[in-house]
Amino acid sequence: MKLLATLTFLSTATTSTSFNLGRGLVSRNSNFGNLTTRPYSRSTRLNLFENIFGSPPSQEIVYSNLKYPANEMAEAALAGLVPSLSSKENLQIATFAGGCFWGLELAYQRLPGVLHTAVGYTQGPVLSPTYKAVCSGGTGHTEAIQVYYDDTCTYTDLLDVFFNRVDITTVNGQGNDRGTQYRTGIYPHTTEQIEEARERMEREGEKVKRVATEIKEAEVFWPAEGYHQQYLEKGGQNAEKNAKDVIRCYG
Repeated sequence: MKLLATLTFLSTATTSTSFNLGRGLVSRNSNFGNLTTRPYSRSTRLNLFENIFGSPPSQEIVYSNLKYPANEMAEAALAGLVPSLSSKENLQIATFAGGCFWGLELAYQRLPGVLHTAVGYTQGPVLSPTYKAVCSGGTGHTEAIQVYYDDTCTYTDLLDVFFNRVDITTVNGQGNDRGTQYRTGIYPHTTEQIEEARERMEREGEKVKRVATEIKEAEVFWPAEGYHQQYLEKGGQNAEKNAKDVIRCYG
């Protein structure tokens, strides 16, 4: 197995080292501000979205107009915070990226114990990114989903949804969506999440020839525009707990 996943650990150090994880070589880099520039491609989904609805608004997102929990997530982002617990309800937080954030959000909406979800952008250096900017490839972010979950849901449950939905072997994309803004990742908020994500990735990696999904410490999560939140549910797809209907990413 060629392991491409990047595991980044909670640390205040700024040095970079490499270490062995099973049969793969993993980069350890705690200098999270550094971003390697890679080529981008325009989003197929952005083209489709514009053909149907016209160009998305290019102006800045008015975060105060977003509904909960996206507005709370925006407050944290604007303050430069990466919380592990929600401020209003003291719920646990987890962040994942799996290509099209519409479909992954609906998958987590259906999971018992997940009380709130929001889609957004993370792992990029640009402040307050918009959908159009992210899809153009100029911000360094990936589309992501952040969930608030209670004690009836475990991080194992969240990882089960991720690995059942995401092809961890695909570099920079899922399905027809291609570009580094669609790279897949698991972004732990706590040491416990990091350890479990690393162990699970090692097991899943044994089943495939290579792993392209990154595992990095959670960074600031910028919620997306309101029209993206719970997009597939708004389009009529079933968001009830334990629903088994096929998720259609394009509504």
